[in-house]
Amino acid sequence: MEQSNGPIMQPLRAASADPGFVPGLTGVTDAPQDAVRDAVPDEVSDEVSDEATERVGSDADAPDAPDASEGQDAAEDEAGPADGPVFEAADRRGRIVADAEGVRLSYDEEACEFRWDELAAVESAKGRFGKRFTVIVHTPDRRWYPIDLLAPDRGRIAAWEAELDAVLDAYFDDEAP
Repeated sequence: MEQSNGPIMQPLRAASADPGFVPGLTGVTDAPQDAVRDAVPDEVSDEVSDEATERVGSDADAPDAPDASEGQDAAEDEAGPADGPVFEAADRRGRIVADAEGVRLSYDEEACEFRWDELAAVESAKGRFGKRFTVIVHTPDRRWYPIDLLAPDRGRIAAWEAELDAVLDAYFDDEAP
């Protein structure tokens, strides 16, 4: 005879078990090129390709036309580098960047950004025996977002902690209402 140790509960399909459950969290998948070509009538696609060919030809004739990448570099130079400290740490899967704009976390294909006014706390911890460095971002609505990074060596973890503390001291306002 079998005896039950507790209540029988059905598995819960929620964001904690399935990130796809959260609307807007997963990205839009690209449609195959064949499906896009089939959706556009032939007459329209011929007109579009002719216009694109004309634009490419006119761009090649103008030698003084700046590249798009040059324009981006010029815009970055005008804005200048960040005046304060910047913290950046990454391993093969994850990355964290904290600067004047806020904190950005990314892990594999997932990413999230927080401005400094959206944060309640930023916590860091290092593994006791390994090379693991953990940063946890807390929001005012009692949610937290942890990220674990593997450092190349234990000395790098100490450097990461010092850099993160400098950024938090510079940008994070503890006196937020």
